[in-house]
Amino acid sequence: MPGSSGARPARPAPAVVKHTDRRHSRTPSVAQLRAFAAVADHRHFRDAAAAIGTSQPALSGAVAALEETLDVQLVERTTRRVIITPLGERVAEHARRVLASLHSLTEEVEAARRPFTGPLRLGVIPTVAPYLLPTVLRMVRDTYPDLELHVHEERTSSLLDGLAGGRLDLLLLALPAGGALPVHEIPLFDEDFVLVTPPDHPLAGRAGVPRDALLDLDVLLLEEGHCLRDQALDICRDVGADPAAATTRAAGLSTLVQLVAGGLGVTLLPATALDVEAGRTDRLAATRFATPAPGRRIGLASRLGSARSPEYDHFATSLRDALRPLPVRIVT
Repeated sequence: MPGSSGARPARPAPAVVKHTDRRHSRTPSVAQLRAFAAVADHRHFRDAAAAIGTSQPALSGAVAALEETLDVQLVERTTRRVIITPLGERVAEHARRVLASLHSLTEEVEAARRPFTGPLRLGVIPTVAPYLLPTVLRMVRDTYPDLELHVHEERTSSLLDGLAGGRLDLLLLALPAGGALPVHEIPLFDEDFVLVTPPDHPLAGRAGVPRDALLDLDVLLLEEGHCLRDQALDICRDVGADPAAATTRAAGLSTLVQLVAGGLGVTLLPATALDVEAGRTDRLAATRFATPAPGRRIGLASRLGSARSPEYDHFATSLRDALRPLPVRIVT
């Protein structure tokens, strides 16, 4: 060929293709993950918004933004309920782990900076909160005046989810706590259960009553989801009683004792709840079981390896001292 020197002409450089679709390269924000985790936990946008302290429109927008960021559908929205898609369930688990790690980071920094300061989010079960919180709040005010205490009263399963996800720091509940994830448990005290009856009941006011007296009684229970219900069922089943057939159930101890006062049956109350609940009416009498009486153990639970574990141990020691005047047996 004319002008050829034997060398081939250079090939043009391949074109560089630039991807302009940013949806797959963007990272979800913490606000988006927190909003979606709350929706996955509560299955309700209004309840989820209340749980994380935001408005429902802001929460809905954050979830929609997360779906756009990931380019997937995480939530099925209907007029009656919220359904998390199968992929959404897996994303929710990742979100909880990310949020827990972020909380651990800030927790470790706060603990190193100055102990017993800043926020402490304490979860308490409903069968403990009304009876122990006055003592807890007084102890915190007197012993840890710089601690910013936030109290959340929820059932055990919700508390454990909140602890695992970093929404809560410390729990006050019945032990063992159970749950899917292991926690660090700090026992505080043991307390007896007391049989509460109407004043004209044959067992009213007696002491040393054997447990098998429950065989012939209509034992009223809290509704499902309360750990106290499960404990009462275990006590009854140990002696062959079957209160599960009862159709009358209550959402809280105050309602339960009113049912007893109305003559619908008897129930089991923790010793710490007796004075408060029995004081609401003169239609109740307390019956004591023979030793060893059935009972429960109350303590604290925190995440394993929490940077604030030394604080929680100190907190437990202070709380035991404050609880000694109550009808309990302190566990050290």
